[in-house]
Amino acid sequence: MTRILIVNADDFGRSDGVNRGVIQAHEEGIVTSASLMVRYPAAANAADYGRRRPQLSLGLHVDLGEWLYENDRWTAVYELERSEDEVDRQLHAFRSLVDRDPTHLDSHQHVHREEPMRSIMLRKARQLGIPLRTFTPLVQYCGLFYGQTGTGEPLNDAISAEALVTILRGLPEGVTELGCHPGYADDLKSQYAAEREREVEALCDPKVKATLAMEAIELRSFHDPWPASECPASQRS
Repeated sequence: MTRILIVNADDFGRSDGVNRGVIQAHEEGIVTSASLMVRYPAAANAADYGRRRPQLSLGLHVDLGEWLYENDRWTAVYELERSEDEVDRQLHAFRSLVDRDPTHLDSHQHVHREEPMRSIMLRKARQLGIPLRTFTPLVQYCGLFYGQTGTGEPLNDAISAEALVTILRGLPEGVTELGCHPGYADDLKSQYAAEREREVEALCDPKVKATLAMEAIELRSFHDPWPASECPASQRS
């Protein structure tokens, strides 16, 4: 069975610097897909780019808050209501910006993995007929390419070109979504900042593209992540 890889950049639209990094990682590197954060002013430019680059699949990165780990506990930087109404508001904003439905769904800091958002997001994904990260059986999610531990300590070696090559060599058969966060942090307030530029460098490293060729890994997006014969109509994007 073929190994198929979707490389999805989260946080598209969060800032001009993030947009710049995502676009570079798409045009010069291996990024094939992005998830749009619609609540930020830079989302309009990101959406405009997505409309002009149909080969870049564009999903909705539902944003319900951000949390930092400090003083041995999680602290909210900001927090929105965890409700279907808020998801609908962001979905409406996505459609207004992009002029189409998202090709996939996921969420900032993976809030959709827990209730009540798990059930809400699963229902939205079924209604739209699109994948929801970690909950669509045909698409395995890989989050290994990330430069911090679960409590915010740096893991710079995890976002090197060498680390990415190792991840690619170990990909299983079938469809894998590899999450990433490329960007430039000059205008970004985030605990995950300097790591973004390192991700851009790794995603654009010639060794990475060479590994894809040597390993016979097919790069695709959520527009067509698998052969039509293998994909149920209810889950096509």
